[in-house]
Amino acid sequence: MTQDVELIDLAVTFPALRFDLKYATADNIAGYAIYQEAKALLHPAAADALAKSIEIARLAGFSLLVFDAYRPQQAQWHLWDACPDKDYVVPPAQGSNHSRGVAIDLTLLDAQGQPLDMGTAFDAMEAESHPYHPNVPAEAQRNRLLLNAIMFGGGFVAMPTEWWHFELPDAKNYPLLDERFGCFAR
Repeated sequence: MTQDVELIDLAVTFPALRFDLKYATADNIAGYAIYQEAKALLHPAAADALAKSIEIARLAGFSLLVFDAYRPQQAQWHLWDACPDKDYVVPPAQGSNHSRGVAIDLTLLDAQGQPLDMGTAFDAMEAESHPYHPNVPAEAQRNRLLLNAIMFGGGFVAMPTEWWHFELPDAKNYPLLDERFGCFAR
């Protein structure tokens, strides 16, 4: 672990970006607030990619709504307690790419600031949350493809089980980071 990486505060760097930081509220898979602070932080390399994605979304008439970014490692235990399934939650001993500061969870907003229909909610740990699931209606499939293209254009890659999760392609090469803010006790 290392403390020498200065993470970028997304609210400061991207003032037009919208936030609904789910793990600072009870509106998440655990059913209670995990984070003691509502902060969205990213490694500078991921913030650079996000800047490109924000611009691509803007050119297409959309904006981004961030659900989660950097995640303290202690938070991974809360998520694992709520969903001990490695298809959806990285085992805490392995370390999440969120805890490296190079992963982000988000969705698209339309020109009126309303979230696009993605077919499932954020944190819906079910097969229909997979980006290309056949049970998802065509409109939601198109919205997921659009989000994927916007994030890919910025330099992110998707994961096969969560339509909302994007990370840098070389995420595992970044070290796990020391805690940048606290979590509530388990």
